[in-house]
Amino acid sequence: MIALSLAEIIGIVDGQPHDIPDADRKVTGPVVIDSREVRPGGLFAALPGEHVDGHDFAPGAALAGAVAVLAARPIRHAAADAPVPAIVVPDVQAALGALARAVVQRLDATVVALTGSAGKTSTKDLIAQLLRRHGPTVWTPGSLNNEIGLPLTAMSADETTRHLVLEMGARGKGHIKYLTDLTPPRVGLVLNVGTAHIGEFGGREAIAEAKGELVEALPAAAEGGVAVLNADDPLVRAMATRTKARTVLFGEAADADVRAENVRLADGGRPSFTVHTPTGCSEVTMRLYGEHHVSNALAAAAVAHELGMSVDEIAVALSEAGQLSRWRMEVTERADGVTVVNDAYNANPESMRAALRALVAMGKAGEAEGGRTWAVLGPMAELGEESLAEHDTIGRLAVRLNVSKLVAVGGQEAAWLDMGAKNEGSWGEESVHVSDVRAAVDLLRSELRPGDVVLVKASRSVGLERVAQALLEGEGEDVR
Repeated sequence: MIALSLAEIIGIVDGQPHDIPDADRKVTGPVVIDSREVRPGGLFAALPGEHVDGHDFAPGAALAGAVAVLAARPIRHAAADAPVPAIVVPDVQAALGALARAVVQRLDATVVALTGSAGKTSTKDLIAQLLRRHGPTVWTPGSLNNEIGLPLTAMSADETTRHLVLEMGARGKGHIKYLTDLTPPRVGLVLNVGTAHIGEFGGREAIAEAKGELVEALPAAAEGGVAVLNADDPLVRAMATRTKARTVLFGEAADADVRAENVRLADGGRPSFTVHTPTGCSEVTMRLYGEHHVSNALAAAAVAHELGMSVDEIAVALSEAGQLSRWRMEVTERADGVTVVNDAYNANPESMRAALRALVAMGKAGEAEGGRTWAVLGPMAELGEESLAEHDTIGRLAVRLNVSKLVAVGGQEAAWLDMGAKNEGSWGEESVHVSDVRAAVDLLRSELRPGDVVLVKASRSVGLERVAQALLEGEGEDVR
């Protein structure tokens, strides 16, 4: 973080100092909410959690070297019978946001923000891998894209940071506006409008309304604002009317400013294509799996091109980029020739469809050796009244794509996946419904053979990554 004195922080968050011996002392370490991550010179924010209260860990944070604690009440170290240096505020989360805003205002960096229903994290990782070639770049780790994770990411930037890349999530109207108020972007990217969280939003139009808050927050074109929009998604393309920023389109549409041509899948499902930009074109062959990454790559290319990268630099960077965040099309080949694809971080109908198509493309490489494709799927959360129809559709799609085996894991939603497959024409044991992770692992361990490709995917709350982890561990390992 940019070094700030405790006195400056007290003023920024409108806090009250308690037992701070030296208000001129600077915070030179990171701002953290997990006391185990405290570093000497850092600041610990004592947030109340669902199961634990950060205030209980404040004394330990101070002993670990935290300069002070951002807290909702004064704290004493019971064992040492001594006070803990604290900045007391009415709302710790709001104070984090205020501090993040102040840090960003002091940066000499371009803030890039992105949102969308699917592909946010993978695209954010691609943008980061492109932009870091042009200067120090800070980006959202994993999917920490909410009102807590985003400020923490912003505060990890310092005076040397040239690009700050921030993923923004939303579960309702006003969420993205709040995040853009904390970290005003100059470049805003909207990937797509799908059905993720549709049960909470109430419809795709409501989702589009919320996602579009990002482009509304951009500065005008004359002030350098750029809205990067998906030309292939009508709801995203329409957001051009909601911004004063200059609009750049990406996609496969003929009028897209950054577009792909000659898209093909090779080498077990890795996409290759020609990327066209306003200043030329170049060939890309990605290390990532799945045709859906073409759209993600074009989005990243559009952002990088706007920030000064040449098309050749972009093509090289896209061809060398890997997956930075775990459990997203994480491909591992076992010693016996079974390939496990751990895509279990999260799921919605759009990402499920993309993952199934990637599985089929990867499986074609092993067809000559008799390899089969296995889709181990769990529930997709937060679909509301659309849940039955969406799970049924995914089950049917697995059959239409000729996936060899569907293993639906879990309760009612998994039963709907299995029902969809059977109603579409699955027979015998091509589709099976199992109750839990252990049952899925037992089935797979008994039936997998060399050349098989196994996709594991479900919403984060299901914890289906345990299936992938068990398949990559020893046969005797217990499933937790």
